[in-house]
Amino acid sequence: MIKVVFFAALREQLNCAELSLSADESTDTIAKVKQLLVEQHPQWQDTFNNASLLSAVNHEMVDGSHPVKSGDEVAFFPPVTGG
Repeated sequence: MIKVVFFAALREQLNCAELSLSADESTDTIAKVKQLLVEQHPQWQDTFNNASLLSAVNHEMVDGSHPVKSGDEVAFFPPVTGG
């Protein structure tokens, strides 16, 4: 299983803090995880098509091509802003 967590405003926007996905060919990269989430939750399409959405695997920032395997924690969050 892959644990998927959502942080900050993204958590509130999706009305979901975390979920689990089976680890297989449909979830073996960050891009595929995002695609599967949109297939399972079509209302999330705009969120996951946003190029500024950040992702991490096991607390390390990654891009869409990064591999994902069983036991990984995948996190998605909006860009951090500060002042």
